[in-house]
Amino acid sequence: MGIIDKKQMTEEDIKLNFITPAILAKGWQDKITMETQVKFTDGKVNLRGNRVSRETPKKADYILYFAKNNPLAVVEAKDNNHSVSFGMQQAKLYAKMLDVPFAYSSNGDAFQEFDFITGVEREIALDEFPSPEELFARYQNEMNNGQGFSEAERTLIHQPYYTSQNTNPPRYYQQVAVNRTMDAIAKGRQRILLVMATGTGKTYTAFQIVYRLLQSGMKQKILYLADRNNLVDQTISGDFKPLEKVIHKINFAKDDRTTITSHQVYFSLYQQLVGNKTAEEETDEETLAHYKQLFDKDFFDLVIVDECHRGSAKEESRWRKVLEYFSSATQIGMTATPKETAYISNIDYFGEPVYKYSLKEGIDDGFLAPFKVIRVKTDIDDEWRPRKGQRDIYGNEIEDRIYNNSDYDYNIIIQDRIDMVANEITNYLKATDRMAKTIVFCATEDAAERMRVALTKLNADLCAENSDYIVRITGSDDYGKSKLDYFISVSAKYPVIATTSMLLSTGADCKMVKLIVIDEMIGSMTEFKQIIGRGTRLRWADGKTHFVIMDFRNVTRLFADPEWDGPIEMCEQYTAGSGTAETATEM
Repeated sequence: MGIIDKKQMTEEDIKLNFITPAILAKGWQDKITMETQVKFTDGKVNLRGNRVSRETPKKADYILYFAKNNPLAVVEAKDNNHSVSFGMQQAKLYAKMLDVPFAYSSNGDAFQEFDFITGVEREIALDEFPSPEELFARYQNEMNNGQGFSEAERTLIHQPYYTSQNTNPPRYYQQVAVNRTMDAIAKGRQRILLVMATGTGKTYTAFQIVYRLLQSGMKQKILYLADRNNLVDQTISGDFKPLEKVIHKINFAKDDRTTITSHQVYFSLYQQLVGNKTAEEETDEETLAHYKQLFDKDFFDLVIVDECHRGSAKEESRWRKVLEYFSSATQIGMTATPKETAYISNIDYFGEPVYKYSLKEGIDDGFLAPFKVIRVKTDIDDEWRPRKGQRDIYGNEIEDRIYNNSDYDYNIIIQDRIDMVANEITNYLKATDRMAKTIVFCATEDAAERMRVALTKLNADLCAENSDYIVRITGSDDYGKSKLDYFISVSAKYPVIATTSMLLSTGADCKMVKLIVIDEMIGSMTEFKQIIGRGTRLRWADGKTHFVIMDFRNVTRLFADPEWDGPIEMCEQYTAGSGTAETATEM
């Protein structure tokens, strides 16, 4: 049988006969140093009317490693009807995403190499492909001016990720976030910021950082700060469960300074309330005093602040006070909110992020759910004026003036408007899926209760089947809070609709939420992004492919951020019933 002409070979033939042998001949022959056909995205979810489809995932032909956790090069193959450099653009794109310093393209005749550190592109012969030792030596020299890696860098580079049968390996962007954090710590950086969109696994990323640092021995006493008790419990029992034997949840009312020092990973709230005081009543000095009574200022060598974006001024002051006390520790801030124009406190404190992964990137990669927006205008919205003698829900005569969205539920409460909003939500769910998990964000806890009542009246049939079809879940509602775990569960059917004010705006992992209703004025980009984040989880196998935002306050227009969130797409298959809307889509 004669030799097949290269021009007649498929891309797979070229790889098998020329590219793979050339790479293997230089020592890239085991699983630790080379992987082939690596799928590193899931493929974007596209919505076209009622049809949902996925794009083809991104897949690298070869990824070469100098340590199991640290990719060094990407190689893209093309058939021999293309030039040597034809795959370079694709290789560069993948290399940027994977954060690797070298990109290669080949058609079986030679290799085209691009060095991201020096910016030099060149062609090399097949037998000139560098060995792992040669390429790693180049990387060290180019990165560190010929000095090589420090002992700390070498130690952290080779630390493994945690793996088990019950743990998914880190996604590519999580690996980049972990590796950049490892690199920053190895180089002695003390303040580190990670910005990753809600739903992209910040907590899991933090766990892998902590695990690798503990394994290396470089960090042994770690404090993890969060702002909600349920978030602390969720983190301990979830992503950090493999470390449960070395974890302690701080309780200042019970813990003793002489016995608390035996643990490695400590979890705590920004505020640690003792006695009957509320978070609002306790001063920053009292909060800090609780930490001082248990820990010397040099006790921790790593502090992680979850959701370090600016919440209230008091929240920020609290974690700042704690971090300033433990100033000798390496400190990592994590947030889902990028830099704002008005509030840049997290950037000011931690410095520029070592890594950012936006909502838009998460959607484009197919890891996060895309969304569309319905903007709804009721008959009682902009420039509404009461009838003569018209009264509010308390029986008080409404002052004769012009009212708008900023007044409702804050300065005036009108039952007709509450009913209109409830009717719009109900009509939409009836037109799409009445069992779609839904969060209705209201201005206050009282407004959330009024909305619960109005929705219950309109959905009596389903409330008769299960009284928890609609539940108010707010900070002061013990019954509602007891239903939170069921609401966020993938398997639990009820509650279906949750009315809330602030409790569900951050942290709660609402995996199956398909409809987010905004009926409150939002004061910051941070709060808006946190609310959107409740819908971003993608559960393809469970039927959660996207979500819809129903906006009654026109805030999606005010906080449009296409660079981070992607362009806002308006729904096109729905027309509002009681008011006028700018359309919607099937869930």
